[in-house]
Amino acid sequence: MSDQSNDRIIDQTWGQRLSHSFDPYSIHEIRRAAATGLYRIRGYGAKRVLPTFDDLVFLGASISRYPLEGYREACDTSVTLGTRFAKKPIELKIPITIAGMSFGSLSANAKESLGRGATEVGTSTTTGDGGMTQEERGHSKTLVYQYLPSRYGMNPDDLRRADAIEVVVGQGAKPGGGGMLLGQKITERVAKMRTLPQGIDQRSACRHPDWTGPDDLAIKIQELREITAWEKPIYIKIGAARPYYDTLLAVKAGADVVVVDGMQGATAATQECFIEHVGIPTLAAVKEAVRALKGIDMHRRVQLIVSGGIRSGADVAKALAMGADAVAIGTAALVALGDQDPALEAEYEKLGTRAGAYEDWQAGDDPAGITTQRPELMARLDPEKAGRRLANYLRVLTLELQTLARANGKSHVHNLEPADLRALTIEAAAMAGVPLAGTDWVPGQGGF
Repeated sequence: MSDQSNDRIIDQTWGQRLSHSFDPYSIHEIRRAAATGLYRIRGYGAKRVLPTFDDLVFLGASISRYPLEGYREACDTSVTLGTRFAKKPIELKIPITIAGMSFGSLSANAKESLGRGATEVGTSTTTGDGGMTQEERGHSKTLVYQYLPSRYGMNPDDLRRADAIEVVVGQGAKPGGGGMLLGQKITERVAKMRTLPQGIDQRSACRHPDWTGPDDLAIKIQELREITAWEKPIYIKIGAARPYYDTLLAVKAGADVVVVDGMQGATAATQECFIEHVGIPTLAAVKEAVRALKGIDMHRRVQLIVSGGIRSGADVAKALAMGADAVAIGTAALVALGDQDPALEAEYEKLGTRAGAYEDWQAGDDPAGITTQRPELMARLDPEKAGRRLANYLRVLTLELQTLARANGKSHVHNLEPADLRALTIEAAAMAGVPLAGTDWVPGQGGF
């Protein structure tokens, strides 16, 4: 037990002060590394305390702004993605999409569930690494195909079967790094789709094999457009490392949509030192991406999707107010399907963890049947029921988003703007570029 008041960590049993730098977890990790000679691998995103959308609040409407009546006045949530060059832009009913999560990392039943839930509410889902499964394509009205450095499962026919293509340059949990899929999850089917040996650990490449910079990216986008007859929107996904410059270069290369993934974005497996120490928070990344788009007069002409730690309708509303066109959710979608369910607490305890803290998605032992390839565990996830749970969750997010938009007098969620926001901390004000509550001061932009 410990008490962290006054920035002092006190062992309550012995009444001694513990080190802030060498806290119990740090000491445990040193001992574990010394005993095993292995670095720590886990899933999830950054767990350290970071500024988030919770550090922003909406002002709401009163006299200077006129609110909308929720039961009588409409608030539109539709969004169109890919309007720049694609012949067939994507029309979605809500600005909340499902992020890319691979088959291999997830079970086939989980992929089907995501497709069912997204389709029910009129939004899109995304394939992830490892190719397109029939379960997902068959139950997703709108499916985005990820084109990754690994090229696992990639073929031109699937590019044409998709509704959009997302070229993945980076991921928020590991900008500059590739993914991992351990051997216990590489079953016969996964191995065949990825052209890999069964049961052998796999590590994805950290960069695309056929380009070395933005000029090569432009050539690749041109190839993808020709393969798909210029019909499909082309997304570029970047991890939040240098989002201002990366957004500019993605637009210059010809992207229809830019996806920016903050460091709260999760992964199925990578080194913990990557997850906790590389990238910048989503809050900071949004502002920089929007600044880049506005600087070249491409804001709203090239759509911006934000991901990384989105949990609630309030998070969605704040991302849109800062200038995003849509958001993508990953971890929250898995929780909606049934991940981290307290009903499975006894089984989580057998794995040495508990519901809400389970992070070893790479192990393939997920008792919820979501991040596993073991048939007896996969069978626990009913795709129809899980899909309905996801659809319910997405509806709640949408209703919360509309509630906040109406409270700020907006008849469309894209009319939310930075002027509707205030920050509760100096850090959030600086990162989001909105005034500190009770002042007109934005840190870095001059006096109070």
